[in-house]
Amino acid sequence: MDSNEATTSESVSKKKGKTKKVKRKVKHDEAPVQEMEQAEGEETEKKSESGPCFPPTFSVSEIKNKQRRHSMFLKLKEEKRKKKKKERKALGDKAPPKEVPKTIENQRIYDETTVNPEDEEVAFDEGTDEFSAYFNRLTNPKVLITTSDRPRGRTVRFCEQLATVIPHAHVYYRRGLALKRVIPQCVSRGFTYLMVINEDRKVPNGLVLCHLPDGPTAHFKVSNVRLRKEMKRRGKDPTEHVPEVILNNFTTRLGHSIGRMFAALFPHDPQFVGRQVATFHNQRDFIFFRFHRYIFKNEKKVGIQELGPRFTLKLRSLQKGTFDSKFGEYEWVHKQIHYNWSFYVFYFIYFFSLNI
Repeated sequence: MDSNEATTSESVSKKKGKTKKVKRKVKHDEAPVQEMEQAEGEETEKKSESGPCFPPTFSVSEIKNKQRRHSMFLKLKEEKRKKKKKERKALGDKAPPKEVPKTIENQRIYDETTVNPEDEEVAFDEGTDEFSAYFNRLTNPKVLITTSDRPRGRTVRFCEQLATVIPHAHVYYRRGLALKRVIPQCVSRGFTYLMVINEDRKVPNGLVLCHLPDGPTAHFKVSNVRLRKEMKRRGKDPTEHVPEVILNNFTTRLGHSIGRMFAALFPHDPQFVGRQVATFHNQRDFIFFRFHRYIFKNEKKVGIQELGPRFTLKLRSLQKGTFDSKFGEYEWVHKQIHYNWSFYVFYFIYFFSLNI
């Protein structure tokens, strides 16, 4: 028994020694493996910094999966942007000027009716047009705002909010009266503007702006109306201070007269204490209206807070004189393209019969 136990203990000790030696060998082998892993990690980091590596004949359009194709396209775009940024940084002051991005606005064909405000002819027209009394400070604006017959709640609220934006504006209900009867009453009571808000399916969709007493009259299509309660992150209700007015891109002959029409809605001297601004921005023949309050954060930064309401206008017609739907003389009318479908139907039937 003693001999057997001795042999078994010796064999166990030998096995333990072997296992220890194996472990030691493994420990010796771990060091080069770790070095290899570190080297591989450094290579992957370099690759990630430099961006994805593709063969020279690679094209993103060859990738069939739409999501992967889109992600690879974004990666390539980002890689090109970083490369250009590094090149510009290396060149410093010798770097070429940045490319101007192509937009719908700067790619438009130049409008020949664009006028220079310092032109003598334009200055003469401004001195003799219907708004000259306002710009010579002979009259003060007074606006009457009304609606079409039987207005709904949304249109009424829109009129009330417009009255808080335009100083000296009064809201009156139409009561079924024709505009030809309303205009003489407005003139006799000293109003300089008549504003009519039309609606369709309980939504405001039109605006008639008539300058009194001699015109002109503009008809606009109204869209994208958002009242104050429908706006996110809006400021408090506007105060009674007279706002400043900003007119952008009213550079053509027609735009010049429309811009003067909007300017004559507001009094001459804005009250800067209120820090309120009414903006009419003309872009691609759409007029965007916004009403803001600005806040000075420091000497360089200014914060803007929208007060509402907001809406978009599209000019439909400009008429000389006051509103007259039957015998009025129009200065400008928006022309819509009407296709002659009967011609195309005849053309299709003719060729179809030939093929038969």
